[in-house]
Amino acid sequence: MTTPARPTRDRLIVPELGLGPAPLVLSLWLVPEGSRVSAGDRVVELLANGVTIDLEAPVSGRLVARLIDEDEPLATGTILAEFEVAG
Repeated sequence: MTTPARPTRDRLIVPELGLGPAPLVLSLWLVPEGSRVSAGDRVVELLANGVTIDLEAPVSGRLVARLIDEDEPLATGTILAEFEVAG
């Protein structure tokens, strides 16, 4: 008897944006928790010195956890969200 594949998780992490020491904040979540997304869908907006940066879903699956609130300061490497990917 085979067991069903367990879902795996992937994370959305703030990449190096090349903006120097500019303060960076999470401006707006574009996708609610629990929503299904496709790889490449815009899921969050970041703001640095008046510039908006959209981050995309790294995988197709379901957004299971938003780990940072809107208006929170960020740094490169901060984990923003977790996605469940069906195996």
